[in-house]
This record gives sequence, structure tokens and C-alpha cells, in this order.
Amino acid sequence: MNILILKLILAPVIIGSASLAGRKWGPAVSGWIVGMPLTSGPVIFFVALSHDATFAYNASLGTLSGGFSLVVFCLVYAWLALRYNWVVSIVGSLFAYGAITAWMQNMTFPFVPLFLAVFVVIVLGIRFMPKETDIELVESKPGAWDIPSRILIGTSFILLLTGIAPFIGPRLTGLLSTIPLYTAILTIYAHRQQGGMGAVHVLHGLLHGLFAFLGFFITLCSLLPHAGIAVSFMAAIIVALLVQGGSLLVLKQRSQSA
Repeated sequence: MNILILKLILAPVIIGSASLAGRKWGPAVSGWIVGMPLTSGPVIFFVALSHDATFAYNASLGTLSGGFSLVVFCLVYAWLALRYNWVVSIVGSLFAYGAITAWMQNMTFPFVPLFLAVFVVIVLGIRFMPKETDIELVESKPGAWDIPSRILIGTSFILLLTGIAPFIGPRLTGLLSTIPLYTAILTIYAHRQQGGMGAVHVLHGLLHGLFAFLGFFITLCSLLPHAGIAVSFMAAIIVALLVQGGSLLVLKQRSQSA
């Protein structure tokens, strides 16, 4: 019951904060925020509370492997968004995400090579994204259902995935925890309000934010087999925040030079 209460509190705070930040500071910052492990982190945390350290460690490796799928999602959506509407863009990018995730389910990598590979793929993802151009910041007033619906979807996903984790195993749990749920919501919103380039700004922010995702799960995988849950997750959060601060500086410099 205590774990359920944590789930019901944590998920709404995360998605609500990211949504409000996106409205205030623009789509790039919104994407940067959801680059943090906002879904995967809570999923693995609740998995660790409900299972042994080995299960949580293997789920964390699965999540780290999901970084490949996230980068592919960003690239496919961004390039499609320059020519097509949000429906075509999201269908195409989710199909690509699903194909890479299915392939990764049958692939296993040692921890260090996996970390290096994900790092390289994130850097290449940033390199091959469409060039950002200025967008007009549109003053819009979403309906009263907007943020509550996002909170409901996000919370339901975390409850579902942590509930079925014992049946699908740690690796698939970790891979599915990277489903770009918040990213899709925020990207589609930016796409509809500001066109394809609005979506590109969100996804650029997400790719820079993925370095914090990487730092979080590197730390978690390193500590979980040897330290307790509390120490492992606190250290992972601290590393992710430090990395995220550095990536924000880079993102600001890009925005100023664009």
C-alpha cells in the first residue's frame, strides 16, 4: 500500500512539473526536462522496492539499452515533422522505436560497452538532428483537461508496467520503461501549436537531457549490486542533476548561437 501511495504521488508531480515548465520556458526546456529518467527512474525504483537487487540491476541494464530506441524515436519524429503532420510523425517514430526495442530484447551487452555505445549514439543523434531555426512562441491556453489528462496517462503507465514486471521479466520491463510517453505528449503539443520546428526544439532538448538519463543509470548499475536501494538511487539522482545542469548550459549556448 505504501508503494502504491508513492506511485500515485510521484508520477503526477513529475509530469505536471514538466508540462508547466514547458509552457513557461519553451519547448526545448520542456524536452530537456523529460530527458531526465522521469518514467524509467520511478519504474526501476518501484521495481527495486518489490524485487531483489539482481532483478533491479537487470531491469536497469534493460533501461540503459532503451537509450538506443529513444534516440531513434527522436530522429525519426524530427525529420518526419518537417514534412508531415503530427499523426504521421508519431506513428512513424513509434514504429521505429518499437522495432529497435524488439531487436534489443534479444541482445545483451556487458555494462561498460553498453554505456559507451549509448553515449556515442546520443552524440550522433544530436549531430544528425535537423538544424534548429527560430520559432514563434505562441500564447495558448490549453483546456482544463490538458495537464490532468497527462498526469492520468503517466501515472497509469507506471502502475501498469510495475504491476506486470514479474510476468515480463526484468529486461523487457527496463526496455519498456523508456517508452517516450511524456516526450510524445509534449512533442505532439509543440508540433500542433508551433509546427514541425516546435517539435524539433523539444526533441533537441530531449537528446541533450539524455546525458542525465545515462548518468543516472550508469550510477545505478554500478551501485545496486553493492549498496542499498536508498544509497544507489540518491547517488544516481545527484549524478543526473549534475549532468543535467551541464547539459542545460550547452542547450542555452546553442539557443543563443542559433
